[in-house]
Amino acid sequence: MDKSPHSAHSVVKRYTDSMPKVVAVIGASSSRRKFGNRAVRAFRQQGYTVIPINPHEREVEGLPAYASVLDVPGTIDMASFYVPPEVGERVIDEVARKGIAEVWLNPGSESDALIVKARALHIEPVVACSIIAIGQNPYDI
Repeated sequence: MDKSPHSAHSVVKRYTDSMPKVVAVIGASSSRRKFGNRAVRAFRQQGYTVIPINPHEREVEGLPAYASVLDVPGTIDMASFYVPPEVGERVIDEVARKGIAEVWLNPGSESDALIVKARALHIEPVVACSIIAIGQNPYDI
């Protein structure tokens, strides 16, 4: 593997090393087949503090689940969305009120309206798979 300072591996490593360490997984699930669960496991494997968010779950992978980011004590650095766009459009206001400045809109969670709304709330939307961004393959988790 090429580990020169300009290789893809080095660029991704610099990026992920500087990524936030407390992540809310919006749409976390207790079903291990769902990506909302795979994200919880992937972020934990990479050393992140993971906060599952889902009003229909009490616990995900042994972690307490919260109905909203507003119910979480302390700060959250970023949120990763695993919900349909219409749900994301409803919860993005709570994300803004919590002071989360960055959201990852994973495949299937993004919409033009959600991206516009996030930017209007001064939140940086990243439209990409957050599991891949941290160096994991979602199908291997």
